Amino acid sequence: MRPLDPRLLRYAAAARTMLAAGGALALLRTASIIAFAWLVTQVVVRAIAGDDIAAISGLLGALVLVILVRGLVIWLSDAAAARGGAAVIGQLRQALTGAIGRLGPSWLSTRSGTQVTLTIGRGLDALEGYFTAYVPQLILTAVATPLLVGMIFWSDPTSGIIVLITLPLIPIFMMLIGWATQAAQQKQWAALSTLSRGFLDVVDGLSTLKLFGRQHRQTARIRAVSDEYRVHTMKVLRMSFLSGFVLELAASLSVALVAVAIGLRLLNGQLDLSVGLFVLLLAPEAFLPLRNVGAAYHAATEGIEAAQGAFEILDADRASVPQAAPPAAQQDLTRASLTFDDVTIAYDGRPIVAGFSAEARAGALSVLSAPSGSGKSSLIGAALGFTPASGRIAVGAEHDDLVRRSLIAWSGQNPGLIAGTIAANVTLGAPAPDADLVAASLREAAAPELEPSTLLGPGGRGLSGGQAQRVAVARALYRMRAERCPVLILDEPTSALDDATEAALIVNLRRVAAEGRTVVVVSHRAPVVEAADHVIPLEVLTSVR
Repeated sequence: MRPLDPRLLRYAAAARTMLAAGGALALLRTASIIAFAWLVTQVVVRAIAGDDIAAISGLLGALVLVILVRGLVIWLSDAAAARGGAAVIGQLRQALTGAIGRLGPSWLSTRSGTQVTLTIGRGLDALEGYFTAYVPQLILTAVATPLLVGMIFWSDPTSGIIVLITLPLIPIFMMLIGWATQAAQQKQWAALSTLSRGFLDVVDGLSTLKLFGRQHRQTARIRAVSDEYRVHTMKVLRMSFLSGFVLELAASLSVALVAVAIGLRLLNGQLDLSVGLFVLLLAPEAFLPLRNVGAAYHAATEGIEAAQGAFEILDADRASVPQAAPPAAQQDLTRASLTFDDVTIAYDGRPIVAGFSAEARAGALSVLSAPSGSGKSSLIGAALGFTPASGRIAVGAEHDDLVRRSLIAWSGQNPGLIAGTIAANVTLGAPAPDADLVAASLREAAAPELEPSTLLGPGGRGLSGGQAQRVAVARALYRMRAERCPVLILDEPTSALDDATEAALIVNLRRVAAEGRTVVVVSHRAPVVEAADHVIPLEVLTSVR
């Protein structure tokens, strides 16, 4: 990642405000540094000349005021960086969540879920050091260093030449050490990703491991990966400390050269004390921002590495959806059919569905029935715009992926429940949840016995498989009613239900279809197929991955 990646400004508007505020505060801070150096010089020179306290009291008062202003500006800079950084991280996390939703399960299946979670979670949190330490120092360097060097050169050209010659040594050392640190940080991040994936795999399979008495064998594996992460972390820390030492040494030697040159010329009478002292006070301040940038860089390397992964996701989303989807056309969508016209879906060059054409009519219960591996779920993913497909898929006349997705209420094979109440799972982030509609949706999903206020654990813990399935169906029904979606798609909604509950759900789905909506059920169960108004067959070409 470059010192300031332009993509940051593209994906987080708060970054622009943060940079503008940082630049203004850096300018005030530079002015206070120059004012401080000038006032200290005048006080010392006039005191040496024999002026009493009364004569220099005005200068002393101004000096105190400048010190207070400088402290206030530093505090404001830190506060602006903290608030701005939190805002930018929040916007990036929101953008990432939206991007992953738009890219869909098809894209996510080609990535490590743990890696994506790590990037959105700890990775973005690690950017706090980047925004609170590195970026403010980078802005201060860009503003203060040229102004201070220019002031030194204007006051004493000889000292200015020395600073101009020695100052580039610090960026050179920063680049050399930064390359080494970046390589070490990449290995550390890879080790952390491996540790996270391994630990998640063990947790997911812990019940199976305990069942066969093999849980203890994973201890050595986790310990080995943890030690690897520890080693890489210590390497990064060692480089950080060495970097600080090298940058401090380079800056100290550079300031020492300026001080020696000033001292010799003061002894020879070639330089006035006021000029020499003023330049000597400004010289360390000219080197300080650049030195601090190098030190802050190492504190932000983990966040910088994570930002690369975040920008890759956002770039992928930008490439797949170059512009916002057009609004749905002004038309009556209350009786909109779902049509597939010559649709072909392939994975890695292998066709799963080839030349599929069908129509799920409005006002009818359509059942997509075919053996396992025929591509039923792939077709549903294509209808939702998550699975790449050729051909044409449309709801009414709308065939744009994002618009079509907004017209479909859907429930998949995996209920995908979250920790919270049943009502929260049914409404799933709705801005204004409707309690009456939640209860009605649960009844319509053949789950009248479920209390909306019941609290569930992660993954819907606390419900049976059939209950979780019906909550997911209720969620699709709620969205259909709340968002007035003309199409309802349910993927294997009765696979975990008993016969009586399945029959009740089928009756309710036929009522929904009778309202004029397009209801599509993916199922191979005989009761569902027998209740269908229209059965959509699907030929098996090959087995899905």
